Amino acid sequence: MNFIQQAYKGKNEWYHWLTTLFLVFLGWQILGVIPLVIAAAAKSKNIAEFLEFAQTNFMTAGIDKNLLLFLIIFTFFVGLLFLFIGVKYIHKRTITSLITSRKKVDWKRFFYGFFVWGFIAIAFSYISILLAPENFIWNFNAKPFFILVAISFLFIPFQTSLEELLFRGYLMQGLGVLAKNRWLPLIFTSVVFGLLHGANPEVAKLGQLSMVFYIGTGLFYGIVTLMDEGTELALGLHAVNNITAAFFITTDWTVFQTDALYIDTSEPSLTWEMFLPVFVLYPILLFLFSEKYGWKNWKEKLTGKIIEPVN
Repeated sequence: MNFIQQAYKGKNEWYHWLTTLFLVFLGWQILGVIPLVIAAAAKSKNIAEFLEFAQTNFMTAGIDKNLLLFLIIFTFFVGLLFLFIGVKYIHKRTITSLITSRKKVDWKRFFYGFFVWGFIAIAFSYISILLAPENFIWNFNAKPFFILVAISFLFIPFQTSLEELLFRGYLMQGLGVLAKNRWLPLIFTSVVFGLLHGANPEVAKLGQLSMVFYIGTGLFYGIVTLMDEGTELALGLHAVNNITAAFFITTDWTVFQTDALYIDTSEPSLTWEMFLPVFVLYPILLFLFSEKYGWKNWKEKLTGKIIEPVN
């Protein structure tokens, strides 16, 4: 059975899918937010100030940056937990079937994607610093930095895993079963993934054209998932991307404002660096992965039909 067909191992009535999505929303956007709300309330001088934090950005609530990062990630952790509960107890199938078509999760694939993109991300960050050193301030402060590194490596994978397993796992499988093909879930999940990132402060600063990066990244993760018949590579790629974004370079206008090694003081602008991954690096990585893992039948795997297996 291929990756999308894993959904047939469980219950697939419409109410199973809606109930699980409601559980994820409940955990991620309501229950998981409670600690963050409590922390913001504790820092607020009055109810008016708290409501201002809630309506704008909790980044301005005066919460320690590392604690704030942890509390934000905690919302994703709760959402991920509720996704697992929905798959196991509502759909009555295994968590493994959400992650991969293989008998067990291939952690070698996860770490291969993790280290390949980690090397590329750090290398290009250093290149940016070397090309325009006047735009960067060395920001190393041992205690908060090492706490940040610990939070990044231990907890950010929960955040990226929810996004990957919700979009490239749960929704891709569900839409594939509904549409009976591969191309619709690939396109739909990529676009929705990108649009959800439209709320990030980067988009407000850089403009709507920056959505090319987010939708393109979602498409890249989706292609990797369908070609590899599992999410392991995408999980590794996404995890290390956000980890390096958290601890290496920060600005005062990105979604992660942390005690990173460098602060980028340049004015936000849409440059070639935003489009380099989508149009250059991602195609190179697809070629690399296809050679390593022997990907074949691209047209069938990306656009082919989904047929319910005969028991």
